[in-house]
Amino acid sequence: MQIVDAQIHTWGVGLPSNLSHIQVTHYTPAEAIAQMDEGGVNAAVIHPPGWDPNATEMAFQAVRDYPGRFAIMGHLPLDPSAREHIPSWRSQPGMLGLRYTFLHEPARQELADGKYDWLFADCEKYGIPLATLATDSLEVLGRLAERHPGLKLTIDHLGGRGGLTTLKDDAAMTHIPRLLALAKLPNVAVKATGAPGYSAEAYPFPKMLDYLHRIYDAFGPERMFWGTDITKMPCSWSQCVSMFTDNMPWLNENDKRLIMGDALCAWWGWTR
Repeated sequence: MQIVDAQIHTWGVGLPSNLSHIQVTHYTPAEAIAQMDEGGVNAAVIHPPGWDPNATEMAFQAVRDYPGRFAIMGHLPLDPSAREHIPSWRSQPGMLGLRYTFLHEPARQELADGKYDWLFADCEKYGIPLATLATDSLEVLGRLAERHPGLKLTIDHLGGRGGLTTLKDDAAMTHIPRLLALAKLPNVAVKATGAPGYSAEAYPFPKMLDYLHRIYDAFGPERMFWGTDITKMPCSWSQCVSMFTDNMPWLNENDKRLIMGDALCAWWGWTR
């Protein structure tokens, strides 16, 4: 069974602007590889963070240095002038797709107003998987996914805010009914990333297991992707793995293979 983390960040300079990440000036691919090997993780998708202007080039170097172990979800400026790069986006080594955050104003309202409709249309047209962190915009994302059935859209961090919240357990999961409503759209998937970070409980985070069970029931194992966002997690990589592999009796072995890596690679087109 391949274990593929759907989201990590690596950087070489600067402190993370999101204070829920470990406040260190570097977390390099070499550091990640050492921890991945210790935790039994075969591969990971790097999402270059904005606080390091050289993070994307570091990610490309990681793809070159560690073949088959890293891929990238990158980003372009949210400006129509960047559209010329979308047709060839996936021709870059290791590049799987695009990822954006629409949590704050004005981006949240601009998404609702249709300012970024061109992004969803172009990603559909050119076969570019798109991932989004947009808790307050799940209904908007649903309408866009319905309008663009050929687009593969992934909702980040169980549909929540990831580390951008101090709420825990039930209080952090009030959006779940709106997330589950998207399961009827076959082109929408969910990153089950960062689940331990939403919990005030100890491993194996039983309340979060209940929410993950509901997501599994709605989306199925082909559209539910394990991952960590490891630099925000309150536990080790190995515990993030075993939370899923050892504490979810409703998963059969095929489900585990899909959720822990195979489904993500199929959805984003990563042939490792």
